[in-house]
Amino acid sequence: MSVQRVGIVVHGGRPGAVAAADAVRRWCERQDVGCVAIDVWSQDEQRRDAREEVGAAGSPDLIVTLGGDGTFLRGARLAAQNDALVLGVDLGTLGFLTEVPADDVECALDTIHRGQVNVETRLMLTMRASCPLQLPEGMEALLRYGRGPALPPPPVRTECAVARDWGVALNVTALNDIVLEKLARDRQVSLGVYLAGRLLASYSADAVLVATPTGSTAYSFAAGGPVISPRADAIVFTPVAPHMTFNRSVVAAPDEAVALRVLGHSGRAAVSVDGQLRGVLDPGDWIGVYAAPQRLRVVRLGPTDFYGRLRERMRLTDAPATADADITPMWPHTSPPPDDLAHLRLPPLPADVD
Repeated sequence: MSVQRVGIVVHGGRPGAVAAADAVRRWCERQDVGCVAIDVWSQDEQRRDAREEVGAAGSPDLIVTLGGDGTFLRGARLAAQNDALVLGVDLGTLGFLTEVPADDVECALDTIHRGQVNVETRLMLTMRASCPLQLPEGMEALLRYGRGPALPPPPVRTECAVARDWGVALNVTALNDIVLEKLARDRQVSLGVYLAGRLLASYSADAVLVATPTGSTAYSFAAGGPVISPRADAIVFTPVAPHMTFNRSVVAAPDEAVALRVLGHSGRAAVSVDGQLRGVLDPGDWIGVYAAPQRLRVVRLGPTDFYGRLRERMRLTDAPATADADITPMWPHTSPPPDDLAHLRLPPLPADVD
């Protein structure tokens, strides 16, 4: 693709991110490509929803994030609104989402500009709710402590049908997860959990979360959920510290919605989207979480070694009993795969193999 306009999302607290952003600006100037900083806020500035931010930035077709996975999630929120590509620049942190080292960002932009990249699509989540989300008065002041201004509650998607039984569609997307969690420390949240329209169970828990395969290595993993390849299409429901015997995750198909209703005797519940508090539900309110119609388009400069990254990032160690074992590759990759394996996704052959 030929890049026409670049939006940059920068973690301003990291000198390496600021320096890499300057490199992106220099590249854009040399290529006569528009460049604008987006999702920039200060402590005294009101943040905007993604649609407003992307519109104010002139609808870039490539968004470059310079920071860690949190910065990438901010960029993904913006890219999803404009069907833009997103490139994550790695600053040496232990994230799963970033792609290219900061020192190579200009070379990566050259490659993208020539169209010599792979585009990996990722499933995202969106939701309907029984009512528009709101933050209680005083919540903003709590969120500002040690953090930036809160994102506003997601607006209603006016182009979607509204019906009393089906609630309102919210203009929000999540790359990692949507979480419903307790507000009061001394009171768990009580929820009815429905999968594909059927009641699974009523839970009393610290939180329940609905995650994508991308988000399976984030909060869901910390709560005991499964690791799922980001190339898979699935939706993962995971309870957090439930007071019940059944405490397992459930992996649902991508066309099966997960609905969460706050029960009448429950305390209030907070709705977080990719780690950002976006609203509060009262008893009787509900949200329905399902696969978003749009998918995130992520720039990949080469084959993605998700499982190698998983071993590295999670610092996986081998069982002590295997310490003296002679570990060899499952398939040695010294020759092209036979026909019955040719359809499989395997590591590339070494350069010296014909």
